[in-house]
Amino acid sequence: MKNKKMAVVMDPIQSLNPKKDTSLALMLEAQKQGWEVSYLEMGDLFLKNGEALGLLRRVEILDDLKEWFRPISTALEPLSQLDVILMRKDPPFDIEYVMATYILEKAEEAGVWVINKASAIRDMNEKLFTAWFPQCCPPSLISRSIPALREFLAEQGKIVVKPTHKMGGQSIFFLAQGDPNTQVILEEITHRGSTFIMAQAYIPDIKTGGDKRIILIDGEPIPYGIARIPSGDDHRGNLAVGASAKGFELTERDLWICNQIGPKLREKGAFFVGIDVIGDYMTEINVTSPTGIREIDHFFGTEIPRKFWEKVDQKLQSSGHA
Repeated sequence: MKNKKMAVVMDPIQSLNPKKDTSLALMLEAQKQGWEVSYLEMGDLFLKNGEALGLLRRVEILDDLKEWFRPISTALEPLSQLDVILMRKDPPFDIEYVMATYILEKAEEAGVWVINKASAIRDMNEKLFTAWFPQCCPPSLISRSIPALREFLAEQGKIVVKPTHKMGGQSIFFLAQGDPNTQVILEEITHRGSTFIMAQAYIPDIKTGGDKRIILIDGEPIPYGIARIPSGDDHRGNLAVGASAKGFELTERDLWICNQIGPKLREKGAFFVGIDVIGDYMTEINVTSPTGIREIDHFFGTEIPRKFWEKVDQKLQSSGHA
């Protein structure tokens, strides 16, 4: 049997937090299961005469908070030699991200399984794609019209506004009707009406139940998740901005939401997804580089990386991954 080869498109490996990073956890488990592990940065992707190439940086992953990887070799190779590529570059989701998905789509044509599928990453904007499941979501508006956004605020009383292409709580604002900063905040976040944003009704459960991260593998939820509780007066449930984490077991409503979206995730090739749920409402569908598996494993011993690669192996063996 030939050596199984995988690579991850990601941010520079030396910049990662080895205690929390999901990509490293997946790479470490792949290595344990006998995969040859490499990574690429965005600048390591090439498309030459229609062939997808990559500067593959082969590494040994170490379970060590001080030294978490050891370089083995670096070589420019056809991506077609790989079995699996994980696309896990963090947002912002910009034109450079889109260009990378085109290169990965050529790798898919050559027989590589890209997780998540290149077209899914392009199609499923992490904020906007929730609109395909209005039954699961709070009242929301996608717009770049400041008058329309002000009208939505008047309807809801309290809203959250956020850009469509960032992550980790960046540029998320809470607005209440009558806030004297409303106009300037909307001007800034929409770049004076030239950029679409998402507005959602404010869900008070954020302060008590937090922003829940739920992981789905091939459309099926892990039965436990983490709730990220905002700190102090901050309304953002993001660990990157100081929220604290606690574990929870998925509720009936959480499972219902997962059942609503699971078939569409499988249809589009979104194999590894993290959704955000506040109270009874889904607020985001994260497909670029979903995180949280180390924290969930810490609370519940769920061994999500092992389950991930076992499912990958099953689908590879049945050759039905695409």
